[in-house]
Amino acid sequence: MKLPAPAFACLLSLALIACNEPGNATAPADAAVAAKSDERPFAVTEVARFDEPWAMAFLPDGRLLVTEKEGDLKLLDIASGKQGEVDGVPEVAYGGQGGLGDVALHPRFADNGLVYLSYAEPGEGDTRGAALARARLALDGSGGGRLEDLRVIWRQVPKVSGDGHFGHRILFGADGKLWLTSSERQKFDPAQDMASNLGKLLRLNDDGSAPQDNPFAAQGGVAAQVWSLGHRNLLGIAFDAQGRLWEAEMGPKGGDELNLIERGANYGYPIVSNGDHYDGREIPDHDTRPEFAAPKLWWTPVISPSSLMIYSGALFPQWRGNAFLGGLSSQALVRVEFEGTQAREAARYDMGERIRDVVQGPDGAIWLLEDGSDARLLKLTPAKT
Repeated sequence: MKLPAPAFACLLSLALIACNEPGNATAPADAAVAAKSDERPFAVTEVARFDEPWAMAFLPDGRLLVTEKEGDLKLLDIASGKQGEVDGVPEVAYGGQGGLGDVALHPRFADNGLVYLSYAEPGEGDTRGAALARARLALDGSGGGRLEDLRVIWRQVPKVSGDGHFGHRILFGADGKLWLTSSERQKFDPAQDMASNLGKLLRLNDDGSAPQDNPFAAQGGVAAQVWSLGHRNLLGIAFDAQGRLWEAEMGPKGGDELNLIERGANYGYPIVSNGDHYDGREIPDHDTRPEFAAPKLWWTPVISPSSLMIYSGALFPQWRGNAFLGGLSSQALVRVEFEGTQAREAARYDMGERIRDVVQGPDGAIWLLEDGSDARLLKLTPAKT
């Protein structure tokens, strides 16, 4: 298996290859990146703690919405440290990788108050699937609020057994379209099946309907939702300043990916991957099947990417245009530099804990959520010199 230059030191030993699922043990960093891991050009401030947080979104007034996987939506007043509850969250199927997931504001939130929540919901016969709901956020005077007029606007098809690989990251584009990741639920083949929306990146209208200009709209059904296919566990999406869409996903045993998303492209999973199956079966590499879109950057050993942000702020001007990935098994914040449509890992900052989410704050600070119980919300600002 041929490694790209940014990962040339990663095969120091086969023993470095570790499981890529969020619940498994930490994979050792490779020697080339480990040398950079202590060079943290930022100060780290703990702001709050949460129980199994998954995602966060800033409100226009500077307060922060934080989802907790078991089904709670918190409202944090950063200035005072007070946490309030937002009631009206739908029932979630909590367990494994399932539960309450992402949270995002409608682009016109200041006018309509709409928020979007993704989550795992129960189905018949011990099945589960991701769902997307939108509701109006009604804040109260005591630091909390309620979700009103909640409506489910999208569901994974079909619901299947198991509690892994839901994906369900939410992103709005500049044109107001809604992008949603839908992972393959550890079932492999649905990623190539256009009768299913598993293993796909989806482009939707803000009401959950499929835009008529989507690449497979003429096929109807769930295929009309699809923008790209052949994905595994998609856990990060972000636009760069040029309007290009990037996506980060977990590979199997090796082969975590950073992909440049193209309209209608097939990224090949499970037919090709730069990793292999956990049971030892080999998967052909991307370079054996050029008809499939190959990642711009990939990792073996894995970093277990949980999230993706492309920085555009003023606090770290030297990083403007860089991507940041939260790392679970790698317990790291991974920084990636771009040159046009090419990407390379520039640094890996050892955070000492699994990183579940990374976002840019209103003032340009970088905010991280750790994974697990009693997890910290961290604010990164430039280190004093």
